[in-house]
Amino acid sequence: MNIRNRTPFHRLPVFRVLVVQALTGLATAFACGVFFGLVAGYSALLGGLIAWLANLYFAHKAFRYFGARSARAVVQSLWAGEMGKLILTAALFALVFVGVQPLEPLALFGGYLLVLGVGASALLLMRNKPKH
Repeated sequence: MNIRNRTPFHRLPVFRVLVVQALTGLATAFACGVFFGLVAGYSALLGGLIAWLANLYFAHKAFRYFGARSARAVVQSLWAGEMGKLILTAALFALVFVGVQPLEPLALFGGYLLVLGVGASALLLMRNKPKH
């Protein structure tokens, strides 16, 4: 028996990570746009958007089930989310490289890696505040 998580998506702890990732992508794009020009700015924005959309898909798939009774469904949804994330990332990079000209690849990968780094450091963002 699978138990679905009925918590609204905006109340899940992962929502905070996604918001910080979106803000990081926007800040990176703004900084690249100011210091390196418009092409670098939208290239960094596209890179950040690729990482953010892939993580949004993963979060949507991975947090569908909870509880020990639905452990099998949890593992399956984690695998499906990770595979979908990888496929979505590859497809979005292909679309950007084919469809966007001119493009600054260094800024694109820089924006992607910064947003991805925020997701990798999610444990620091999600740690509980001490109760005093």
